[in-house]
Amino acid sequence: MKQLVIRPQLHKVSTFNEFYDEFKISDRDLILTIDPVYNTYLKERKEKFNVVFPEHYALGEPTDEMIDKILMDIRNIEFNRVIAIGGGSIVDIAKLFALKQAEKSEMLFMREVPIVKEKELIIVPTTCGTGSEVTNISIALLTNKKTKIGLAGDELFADYAVMIPELLSKLPYKVFVTSSVDALIHAAESFVSPGSNSYTELFSIKAMEMIIKGYAEVINNGQEYFRNIIDDFLVASNYAGIAFGNTGVGAVHAMSYPLGGVYHVPHGEANYQFFIEVFRYYENKKPHGKIQELKEIIASVIGCSQKDAFDELGNMLNKLLMLKPLREYGMKEAEVSGFAKNVIDTQQRLLKNNYVTFTEEDLVSIYSKLY
Repeated sequence: MKQLVIRPQLHKVSTFNEFYDEFKISDRDLILTIDPVYNTYLKERKEKFNVVFPEHYALGEPTDEMIDKILMDIRNIEFNRVIAIGGGSIVDIAKLFALKQAEKSEMLFMREVPIVKEKELIIVPTTCGTGSEVTNISIALLTNKKTKIGLAGDELFADYAVMIPELLSKLPYKVFVTSSVDALIHAAESFVSPGSNSYTELFSIKAMEMIIKGYAEVINNGQEYFRNIIDDFLVASNYAGIAFGNTGVGAVHAMSYPLGGVYHVPHGEANYQFFIEVFRYYENKKPHGKIQELKEIIASVIGCSQKDAFDELGNMLNKLLMLKPLREYGMKEAEVSGFAKNVIDTQQRLLKNNYVTFTEEDLVSIYSKLY
């Protein structure tokens, strides 16, 4: 049985200049990024290259409509490499641009056409959460289905993943919290996944330890302190990406997708809403096994009793960013059953990675409690 795959070649440099020189950026490159990165690190370069700003097409996370518009605009550009310099949305789009294109991107997500990689792909993350630089998954909101759908396959692996702490130096505090919580969730969901093993656990445990210890330092020293230890969070995110890239994630992500799809809640923040409650539900349904091992790890890092692990972790996260009821995002109580059904109908790829099986009634119960 396959135990561990780390597909991209991993690079780590201190500054963007080192990356730029090492990878010899040229006019045969298509760079996907955001305005602040371009203005700070690319605008004054004398070399020619092609740049796309997905945020100029639509704000928020990628949709199939946004992707199709961009593809129409770059159809006459010849390029050999796709370079993603950004957060999860940029990375998800870039993975698709390295593929042989279909008439519509929805056809790729629905597997109506073969998935064929045509371009070299380099991913440079600018947040400390997605871990997408080392995974073979791309996520987009399919407009007609009103939910996010994942496309997974080895063709979506990057050829190179490059870690540059300098790029996270100006990260807004809220983006730091929501992205790093996403990484923590990746590690926790990976740890309890039926697909976890001794190799993936090495990465998930280390990621959880680094993130929780880092949170304690931020709480003790003030919000801006995260900038002093951002390298730790960048590496922890990468570790968590390696873990969940091999095991998958489960109900936390699955339940967040309708919320993000309908109310455009950023991915990490949407996941945060369900994190602690889903794991409490896991424990209620199957109190013995990996869930207790997870609580022991969390308790050891926080310095609390094992029985209080989830409560204390929830308290820690609330000190960083207050958890909100789902209704504050605009969700209506009448949507609870529809959201639950949507998860059952569209997210079986994720639900198979649950610690325990969830029924539609289980999902309704969690949505209702968090509403």
